[in-house]
Order: sequence, then C-alpha cells, then structure tokens
Amino acid sequence: MKYPIGIQSFEKIRLDEYAYVDKTALVYQLANTGSYYFLSRPRRFGKSLLISTLEAYFNGQRELFKGLAIEKLEQDWTKYPILHLDLNTGKYDEKQSLTDVESFKDNPIAVIYQSGYLTIKGYEEEFDIYRLGFPNKEVAEGFINYLIPYYMPVKDNESVYFISNFIADVRTGNPDQFMKRLATMFSDTDYKIVGNAELYFQNAFFIVMRMLGFYTKVERPTSESRMDMVIETKDYVYIVEFKLNAAPEKALKQIEEKGYAKPFAMDSRKLYRIGVNFSLEKRCIDGWIID
Repeated sequence: MKYPIGIQSFEKIRLDEYAYVDKTALVYQLANTGSYYFLSRPRRFGKSLLISTLEAYFNGQRELFKGLAIEKLEQDWTKYPILHLDLNTGKYDEKQSLTDVESFKDNPIAVIYQSGYLTIKGYEEEFDIYRLGFPNKEVAEGFINYLIPYYMPVKDNESVYFISNFIADVRTGNPDQFMKRLATMFSDTDYKIVGNAELYFQNAFFIVMRMLGFYTKVERPTSESRMDMVIETKDYVYIVEFKLNAAPEKALKQIEEKGYAKPFAMDSRKLYRIGVNFSLEKRCIDGWIID
C-alpha cells in the first residue's frame, strides 16, 4: 500500500494507485447543496486535495472516481469550464503586488484567524467579544516553532539539544543555569530587535517556555497588578518580572511589593522569584537576580 504523503493532486493519487480514503460522498453533497463555502482549516488538513478533487469532479473525469461513492451518486458527469486560482504560485516581486500583503501587518490576528490557525474558543455576549485560540495542540506547536527563527538563533539540527538543556534546568529547579543559557542565546539575537525591546524579550522568553512544553502565562492578573510571566512545572513555580534598563533588584522588589507570590501561598511546589533586566544599549539580558 502506498501512502500519498505530501501529494495534493487527486488525479495523481488515483492514477498512481495511492491509498485514498473515500470522502467523495461528501464532495457530492458539497457540490450539490448550499452556495458559497469558506474552508478555514489549518495547514496540512487537506484543503488543496479537496480543491483538486472538486476540479476533477467538475471537469467530468468520471474515470478517476471509479469504485468511489460518487460514481453511483452522480448521473450526468457534466463537464464545466473551470477557473483554478492558485495563490501559492503568485509572484510578489513588485511594489504594487505587495500592497495587500503589507496591509496585513496592522491586523495580523484577522489574517491568522481566516487562515485557520486560530478558531473561536468563546464569546462574551455582553461585550460582543470573541475569544480566539489554537484549534489543537499540533497547530499551537507548529505556530510557536514557526516563530522561533525570528527570536532566536536555533538551527533545526540543534533544536533537540537546545530544548533538552532548557527542560533539564527548569524541571530540576536550576533557574540560574537556565538564565545563563538564555543570556547566551540572546547575545546572538540583538540585530533582530526592533520596536519595543522589552516586549521583544518578553515574547522571546514566552516562546522558549511554550516550546519547552511548560505551563506559561504572560501578564497574569492579580488583585493588585499583573505579573509579567509565570512558569509552572510539576515541582516548581517561577515568577518572572522583566525590566528594561533597570537593575534586576528593582524587578525583584516589584514582585515582593505587588504580592505576586500570594496566589501560591498554599502551593506545595518550590517557588522562585526572578528579576530580569534587558539592556537596550547592549541589546541583551544584562543581569538577573533569583530569590
């Protein structure tokens, strides 16, 4: 049995006798009911193959559907003129062609939602606010991995070694070693920092922790303020406060004064408070203090 891994052409799958899960009854239903359809599934969910199947169907290629459910459902096999637009083949090398793409930068969430990477997770009727989230763990991990090259110098062949070291540090309660690794990593990324440097480092830190698989919350609210970041493992809780061009002691003092540790007062896990300073001049982690 041959599996059509990476093959998006229905015709190729059928002619080359690849394994095919018969969904053509649904294709028939789709084509003969309703009006317009918007397919908002994430990458690798079979959108291109479905479009290819529809193209073969509307092209009247009955021979490709031999033995499939639709062969008995469809009686006419009318051939229609087809206009197939493939956005993957577009050339965006001219200023005018980049206009639409450039406009996405002001509202990327809308684009991410329309592409299927985000789905509606909840709705607050009182304020007419929708809460978005990743549809599944695979998409969430894929999105995080996509962002990694923009925040840190990690090559694909080094990722396993890179991740395992960080995981070992956090799981065993060794925040100082973890911060040393992080500082070394950020020392190679200063040229990428644009805009809000503090936000850049905070995002990068969050991506690292999500990549490692730990429970991480950014800007977690408390009764008095908001914590920059909380990282939780089976045995440890890490409260992290970030500062830009300020002594890490100031960040640690804020953790104490704002009572960030109060929600974990009855928690049996060991708690670490970490104050981190990012230097805009040096464009790296300039210091940290752990309590």
